[in-house]
Amino acid sequence: MDKMTRGRLSRRTVLAGAAAGVVAPVAVASAAGSSLAAAAGLTRQVTLYADYLPGSTRVGYGLEPGKPTIPGPLLEMYEGDTFEIELVNNTDQRLSIHPHGVLYDTKSDGSPFNNSFNNPGETKTYTWKSRAAYQAANGLWMPGSAGYWHYHDHAFGGDHGTVGLMKGLYGGLIVRKRGDLLPAKTFTVVFTEMWINHQTAPNTPIFEANLGQRVEFICIGHGNLMHTFHLHAHRWADTRTGMLTSATDNAPVIDNKTLDPGNSFGFQVIAGDVVGPGAWMYHCHVQQHSDDGMSGVFLVRNADGGMPAGAQDALDRFKEHHHGTAAAEPATPAPPTVATDASAKSAKPTMPGMADMPGMDMSGMDMSGMDMTGHHH
Repeated sequence: MDKMTRGRLSRRTVLAGAAAGVVAPVAVASAAGSSLAAAAGLTRQVTLYADYLPGSTRVGYGLEPGKPTIPGPLLEMYEGDTFEIELVNNTDQRLSIHPHGVLYDTKSDGSPFNNSFNNPGETKTYTWKSRAAYQAANGLWMPGSAGYWHYHDHAFGGDHGTVGLMKGLYGGLIVRKRGDLLPAKTFTVVFTEMWINHQTAPNTPIFEANLGQRVEFICIGHGNLMHTFHLHAHRWADTRTGMLTSATDNAPVIDNKTLDPGNSFGFQVIAGDVVGPGAWMYHCHVQQHSDDGMSGVFLVRNADGGMPAGAQDALDRFKEHHHGTAAAEPATPAPPTVATDASAKSAKPTMPGMADMPGMDMSGMDMSGMDMTGHHH
C-alpha cells in the first residue's frame, strides 16, 4: 500500500460503480520536510503497481496490487512538494513512469535512454520535485511548476516505450500554487487515438456533479492523432486555472481547445452555472472522431442531487449509440486521486451511470542496467 515519509496517508472515497463495475478517485497527502532550493514543501512516498487488467492485454498503474486503473491515479501536489514514487512492475515487460512539468534527475527520467526503467518484477523509486517561480542569478524570473501535467510509461515495448501509452500506462498530474481555489471534483479526460480513457461511446465516462459545484477537468493528449476538447454549455478562460482574475481580465474565453499528443491543460467551471442542470456532452470536435465514439456525458444534477427533467432520457439515448470503433473490452475503473497535502480537496469520484452519494463521507478513512548499442530507429 502507499508509504509515508512522515505522517499518515489519507485515502478518500472508493465507491463501487454501477453497470461497468467502476471505482474512482481517492486522495494521498504528503507529510513534512522536503526542500527544493528556496521552496520548502511536503514529501510523500507513494507506491504504484503496474499490472495487466484482469483478462486483458491492457496495462495500468494502480494503488494496490492487481487493481490498475486507466487512467492511473491522479497525482496532486503543491509547488515545493515532492513525490517519491515507488513503482512495482508486476508485468512480464520492462516499463517505467515518466512525468511532465516537474523536476527530476536522470535516474528518475523513466526512459531507456537514461537507463531509467523497471525490469519485469523489479521495484524502483522515482523522485519528482516541484518549485515556485524564482529569480535566477541573471535576474530573470523562471517559471514554477504549477500546471496541469501528466505522467506515462516510456519503456514498454521498444526503445522509446510508445507501446505503454497504447496499453493504458498513463495518468494525470496536477501541481497547484498554494492558495489556489480547490474544486469539489476533478475529472481526468485522456484522448488517445480514437479513445477517451481507452473507451469509445457509449462506454466513455459519465462525469457527475450537482448544480453549483466547482469542478475541474484535466485534459491529456496521447497517440498519433490531433484532437480538440469541447464541453457543451460551459466556458472557461484560457488561463492556468480556467478562471478570470477580475472583471477587467481580458484573457480569452473559450469552450473548445486543441489537445495534441503530449499536451495537457486543465480548467475549473461551476457546474450548470447560468444554464442550469442537465446532461451535457463533452467530445472531440474533429467531426469524424466524434462520430466514431469520442464523446461522453457531463451530468449536472439538481442542487439536491436529484435527476434533472429530461436528463435520464438523454442518458438513455447516449447509451443506445453504436459506433464502428467501439472498444472490445469493458470499461475500466476510474482513477483514484493522490495528493501531497492533506488539505487538498476530497475529490468524490464519479462513475459512469452512478449518482453522487451525498451521505457518504469517507474522508476520515486511513488505509494505512541496459545495453543501448543495438538501439535502432
